[in-house]
Amino acid sequence: MNRYLDKFIAYLDVEKNYSKHTIINYKLDLEDFLQFIGETQMSLDRVDYLVLRRYLAHLRTKQHKPRTLARKLSSLRSFFRFLHRESLIQNNPAILLLSPKLDKPLPKFLTEKEMIQFIDAPSSEKIMDKRDKAILEILYSAGIRVSELVGLDVNHVDLISNLAKVAGKGKKERLVPIGEPAVKAVRDYLTRRKERSEVLFLNKSGQRLSDRSIRNIVNKHILAASLNKKISPHVVRHSFATHLLNRGADLRSVQELLGHVNLSTTQIYTHVTTDRLKKVYDKAHPRA
Repeated sequence: MNRYLDKFIAYLDVEKNYSKHTIINYKLDLEDFLQFIGETQMSLDRVDYLVLRRYLAHLRTKQHKPRTLARKLSSLRSFFRFLHRESLIQNNPAILLLSPKLDKPLPKFLTEKEMIQFIDAPSSEKIMDKRDKAILEILYSAGIRVSELVGLDVNHVDLISNLAKVAGKGKKERLVPIGEPAVKAVRDYLTRRKERSEVLFLNKSGQRLSDRSIRNIVNKHILAASLNKKISPHVVRHSFATHLLNRGADLRSVQELLGHVNLSTTQIYTHVTTDRLKKVYDKAHPRA
């Protein structure tokens, strides 16, 4: 069974180009399932829909959150679909498995005024503040994910054409525009730092910053800006999308900028433009 799992993990890595984080989650989910059926001395080709239903009941006893449960079921469906396609099993017992319906949480975001306060928080002439200022500007200007930010090298950012090349989910590359304040902040940081490195954003040891480091930087400056909010770097991305839509950008363009494969993923931001719609209504409707 472990041999089958190794084949599947290799497939996710080589053919599907899944991120390391996703692959680790899939592996952990499936190891848990294999342990479950291993306790009954059952081989994979004997697993049927009823066995999967028993496993689902087993998961529910652990009181997983609906989103975690949905991910575990998604892992199972992908695993058995792969095994069936590769003729490693005769039938796919997971084809009838349905994931729990999830409520999409409304994205948190900062107002435009709060975002300015936040980005302007690192204001000293110290090199670390110059770096942090550039990081915050790029996060908001390009709306990129933390993983995309930490993966940036110096040659990925064109400070003349105001473009950055980022590697998104599934290692898919895309070009994103960056605004003049972000270009200025990056140029200011690069001209002042002493280290010669192909990596764009460095820690104090001259190494590439980690995802955790970016989260710490965001936490530090949200406090410095005296904004009584607990936010993550992803909230900056939410704010980027929300502000674009509020100012009239079309949904398809925002989808391209965010690097979303499906438009439905981007549509979660449309509800936050209600205030703008109300203003248009109040101004235009004769009986408003």
